[in-house]
Amino acid sequence: MHSTGTATPPAPAPEGDHAVPVGDLHDTTRAGDGDGGAGRHARRFGLPVATALVMGNIIGGGIFLLPASIAPYGTVSLVAFGVLTVGAIALALVFGRLAARDPRTGGPYVYARGAFGDFAGFLAAWAYWITTWVSNAALAVAAVGYLDVLIPVRGHAWTACLAALALQWLPALANFAGTRYVGAVQLVSTVLKFVPLLLVAVGGLFFFDPSRLGPFNSSGHGAIGAVSASAALLLFSYLGVESAAVSAGEVRDARRNVGRATVIGTAGAALVYLLGTVSVFGTVAHDRLVASTAPFSDAVNSMFGGSWGGTAVALAALVSMTGCLNGWTLLSAQTPYAAAKDGLFPAAFARRRRGVPTVGVAVTVVLASLLTAYNYFSGSGKVFEVLVLVTTFTATVPYLLATAAQIFHLVLGRGPVDRARLTRDGVVTAVAAAFSVWLMAGAGYAAVYQGVLFLFAGVIVYAVMAARRQRGGTATDRV
Repeated sequence: MHSTGTATPPAPAPEGDHAVPVGDLHDTTRAGDGDGGAGRHARRFGLPVATALVMGNIIGGGIFLLPASIAPYGTVSLVAFGVLTVGAIALALVFGRLAARDPRTGGPYVYARGAFGDFAGFLAAWAYWITTWVSNAALAVAAVGYLDVLIPVRGHAWTACLAALALQWLPALANFAGTRYVGAVQLVSTVLKFVPLLLVAVGGLFFFDPSRLGPFNSSGHGAIGAVSASAALLLFSYLGVESAAVSAGEVRDARRNVGRATVIGTAGAALVYLLGTVSVFGTVAHDRLVASTAPFSDAVNSMFGGSWGGTAVALAALVSMTGCLNGWTLLSAQTPYAAAKDGLFPAAFARRRRGVPTVGVAVTVVLASLLTAYNYFSGSGKVFEVLVLVTTFTATVPYLLATAAQIFHLVLGRGPVDRARLTRDGVVTAVAAAFSVWLMAGAGYAAVYQGVLFLFAGVIVYAVMAARRQRGGTATDRV
């Protein structure tokens, strides 16, 4: 048992044609996982830490680098930010409702499997797992841009790559130490990052110069196409909206706190994002912003002159990104852990020590490291953008499946019907579904192509795991 809190009883399996007997497969408070998840290193999260996990995972590399990535599209990208915020909050509300129905570790995986069966659950888990470790690689690449402000590392591919790898392995080591340290690092890094973020987001408005904004649409495409393309990049900055739902088994009073933490964390992050991006656009000249590798540092330097402010912001950005990597490393292991408990991922992913699925953490950091090294030495000049667009596609797969699960439950509609609530949930879910499909289309052909290859590789894994499960079940029946 965990050292604090009480065990959350497993939710009943959904009824109907797609019912799945879930039992206590994802009850992460039970004994028997490594050291049982028990002991002084394992601790369940309350509402403040759960909210910090959401905000810390959302506000990471995205806010510090993406203003430069979307600058080539022009200020039309600010419209995309507004649309994206509406969609992200709709997703947050959907995840909150789903977590209230089924508050177990796994998030989109649990919801998709409960509604549609094993294969849909596996696809959600597989796509989300890909999203987490590709995102870790992208975050590390983004962090190197700010590390370069403090210590020159970008002059050679080897030094930049080694720096990115170090930034990935340090949070992994914190995860190996146990969930107590994951929560502590997450809370501290979230608090520390808000001082410089608010400095730029609020203070930058006093230095705002419209002449620095550049053209409204400089993408060379129509306004709708420019909004879709920039939104595909910007989705990366909102990845993490599902953080509390994915780690629901580690959250006290998950039926209530997961939804609250998700909505509060997403709304808070959205406000900081919008103000921060507007401020950067209005304080850094457009042509300079397009080429920037540390746009927030450039914004502070432009506001106060000299380089001391930019150096301070670069340090804060590194703290923020390290905290974000810390949270994402935990999330990267939680979904495979839940799937492994059901026999849909290799059994090794279900091993836990000190409250952390250590095998999942280890495999994830190794894959992210290999992808980081490959992208640094493949000759691509836009490593961050390439990685971001791949995660845009892979993230929308579990988002769409989770949204479809909510539609399934709304249409199934058992028991007394509250028409006002049903209408509200239906509208929110429809917005989240349309938003997910739109982002998938906006990711672009290359990202969809690479993402589909990743998904098809997962189909092979599912075939092997399904055969092993069926063979094991047949052997048991014979006995």
